[in-house]
Amino acid sequence: MKIVGITACIAGIAHTYIAKEKLEGAAREMGDEIKIETQGSIGIENALTPEDIAEADVVIIAADIGITKDRFKGKPVIEIPISLVMKSAKGVIKKTHEKLEK
Repeated sequence: MKIVGITACIAGIAHTYIAKEKLEGAAREMGDEIKIETQGSIGIENALTPEDIAEADVVIIAADIGITKDRFKGKPVIEIPISLVMKSAKGVIKKTHEKLEK
């Protein structure tokens, strides 16, 4: 599965980047390709390109702030609080697989 996503916390510091690393690790462990854009205190890093989005099977938005979703039209989007990724990134990836298989 190809996953793209965004992580963003209120402060835009630690949790944004920790969640990115956790999601990437969990997805790779389960055999998925993943690219995560961070929207932190220093702006957008690792920005998702239109090609990244077009090739993705699903979008995961792990954020505690509002994220514009216009660029993800036509894609399944899973929105979750960043705390869920912090607690169990592997669980998030598993649930994502389950939702897409239905």
